[in-house]
Amino acid sequence: MRIALDIGDARIGVASSDPHGILATPVETVRRGPGDLDRIAALAAELEAFEIVVGLPRSLSGGEGPAAVKIRETAEQVRAKVHEGNAATTVRLVDERFTTVTAERMLRERGKKGSKRRAVVDQAAAVVILQHALDVERETGNPPGRPL
Repeated sequence: MRIALDIGDARIGVASSDPHGILATPVETVRRGPGDLDRIAALAAELEAFEIVVGLPRSLSGGEGPAAVKIRETAEQVRAKVHEGNAATTVRLVDERFTTVTAERMLRERGKKGSKRRAVVDQAAAVVILQHALDVERETGNPPGRPL
């Protein structure tokens, strides 16, 4: 199984794939702060994740700014924490341009408003990241993004 993370300053959205790697679904939103990486590692173990896909924010031109540097650092911390329990789990960075915008639009279209939408937008963004990664791999035969 694969999981995806949409890492933000306040929350981390988590999604998982089905065992066949076809469909991404929301899992939970982890609040940033003490214990957040422990929770991510526990979810990876619980879901028996062999791969973690982390959304990497890029500019429209494809470059990386300060936000991408922060995500790379957090992704490395996730990798280190997860490897304490399973060194075989791969962590990959994938382009996440427009995922939060796409997730917000999907939730709005489904009638989610205000605090209800904010509560699940990170999970929805993680679903968008993972579904894109699954689709790319299915279409190209290559894993998406780049491994850490």
